[in-house]
Amino acid sequence: MPRFAVALLFAASSAFAQTATQTYEPTVGQEGKDVVWVPTPQAVVNKMLDMARVTKDDFVMDLGSGDGRTVITAAKRGARALGIEYNPQMVELSKRNAEKEGVTERAQFMKADLFETDFSKATVITMFLLPDINLKLRPKILNLKPGTRIVSNTFTMGDWHADQTSELNASGGCENSWCTALLWIVPAKVGGTYKTPQGEVTLKQQYQMLSGQMRADGKTYAIKGKVNGEEISFSAGGKQYKGRLKGKQLELTS
Repeated sequence: MPRFAVALLFAASSAFAQTATQTYEPTVGQEGKDVVWVPTPQAVVNKMLDMARVTKDDFVMDLGSGDGRTVITAAKRGARALGIEYNPQMVELSKRNAEKEGVTERAQFMKADLFETDFSKATVITMFLLPDINLKLRPKILNLKPGTRIVSNTFTMGDWHADQTSELNASGGCENSWCTALLWIVPAKVGGTYKTPQGEVTLKQQYQMLSGQMRADGKTYAIKGKVNGEEISFSAGGKQYKGRLKGKQLELTS
């Protein structure tokens, strides 16, 4: 075949491939690596980012970013945002969508396996994944920096109960299914026994919830409390206490 014919054939093939990429339209329910694709309603995206209190100081990572809407919405709020998506066509679609919205400097997308992705720099993680995927990711999430906010559309984290749940309806802009936003705040690991000026405190931790006991003035009081990021709060003996760990020392105020 003459060289000019080969060149023409190559050019035609490239143009066809580029056109196919640019005209790619995902379909609801299409198969993915770990889940089928169903877009999060925009009203729920907004609510999830509201609950996570996303600002320009945040780095948002969206796991299974689909058409890029969550990443783009976060970028419009001034945050840096990164979408993790396994389907390369969805990645390219998301990049085009970000370009149309003028947020390419803050909204980026990467073809990657979410199980092999490093989340450690994220301050906010968003996701719309199935419960079994959430459970597989849970140990990794719980090892993130305390205070990292996790928001999910509809699906839970098993027995790690959400810190906040919001149900949207038609008046809130969500008329179909998948209208629940859930927020978790990664808790510091605070379980242990500590000697404080207020007494000896033994904390037992189940995710963000605290139980245990406090010994003071020759008496023992049951503890009921919670960890919110690095902030500890609990009640014991009719008093309220707040504090945080400083190294291995528990500092309390009452």
